[in-house]
Amino acid sequence: MFMPQSGIVKYHVKLSYEVDGLVERADIIGAIFGQTEGLLGPEMNLNELQRVSKVGRIEVDSKSTANTTTGGAVIPMSTDIDTCALIAAGIESIDKVGPFDCTFKLESIDDVRAAKKDDIVRRAKEIKQRWATKTVSEGETMLKNVHEGDLGKLTTYGPSKLTCSSGVFDTQWIILVEGRADVINLLRAGYDNVIAIEGAKIDESIKELCKTKDKVVAFIDGDRAGGFILKELKSVVDLDYSLQADSGVEVEELTPQRLDEILKPVKDEIEGGGPAAPTLKNEEDKPIAELASKVFSDLNETLEAVALDESQKEIFKVPISEVVSKLSTQTGIKYLLLDGIITQRLLEGARNAGIEVVIGHRVAKLSNSDGLTLKTFGELGVA
Repeated sequence: MFMPQSGIVKYHVKLSYEVDGLVERADIIGAIFGQTEGLLGPEMNLNELQRVSKVGRIEVDSKSTANTTTGGAVIPMSTDIDTCALIAAGIESIDKVGPFDCTFKLESIDDVRAAKKDDIVRRAKEIKQRWATKTVSEGETMLKNVHEGDLGKLTTYGPSKLTCSSGVFDTQWIILVEGRADVINLLRAGYDNVIAIEGAKIDESIKELCKTKDKVVAFIDGDRAGGFILKELKSVVDLDYSLQADSGVEVEELTPQRLDEILKPVKDEIEGGGPAAPTLKNEEDKPIAELASKVFSDLNETLEAVALDESQKEIFKVPISEVVSKLSTQTGIKYLLLDGIITQRLLEGARNAGIEVVIGHRVAKLSNSDGLTLKTFGELGVA
């Protein structure tokens, strides 16, 4: 839109019109200027507003049928929103174009600056993505050098040249992730036994590799697509552990600290020889065991957590990645059962929520579990 040199477009006032006769675009523009003149006072005349750079060139489009003309008008303005509203109301009062009856209707007042902000944010995301990718690419050589020693290095596996870290060849447990950037991020955090499946279709070399390992851990993104990939993995590979990043977050975006919070319990359990042997069910555990038995079939292999009140009525059921944040907004929970590991972070969230009993597949090494009853499905004879 054309604006006088000192004017900066702030708003687009958009109107539609319908005329009961055949008219030209010039007739519409003439009616807009002529029939609003003097209506709102001399300072609000469109000619005056154009002169002082408050209104730009009015654009009109039109379409004619046998005996009607319809179309729209766009008025670029650099005034405040109140002036825009007055001008729009004045134009809506127009009831004649030449000899013909007509109606004008305001469709919208668009904030051009808001649209520009959206464009700026969109472009900023593109720039970030481009340069972040470039940084990762240029940084791979440095990563290889840094991890050349104890942490291993970036390499490939199998005929499809799947990205992996060098520990994959020697370690007895591996971590399956979705893509190359995930492998790099885990390498930074000190995990060198990682391989990328690189696609929803699981490569044959992945299937063969998993057969040679004692333990296989899946660690996928915390989004819906990650859930689909996990389901596909489970159909072709025997997984010992299924882990997921926080909700809406990709593995490549996790900090080393958060990666360790998620993976260390699994690592400690695998390298420490596995969980303690199940204990016999005693009388005190019987009510908890009965509850676990009722919930287990619907909860197992869902990567979800369910919270129950003292009457064992469900309060909520969410993905494990969301449970800690969910606990901070809920009250009245007595039991929390989850298809996963009871971590220190989850323990603190449960304690703050006033929960009495937490049941999961495994319990990580915890610093202080006083005041809470922690059980595994195995201990309760359910799994």
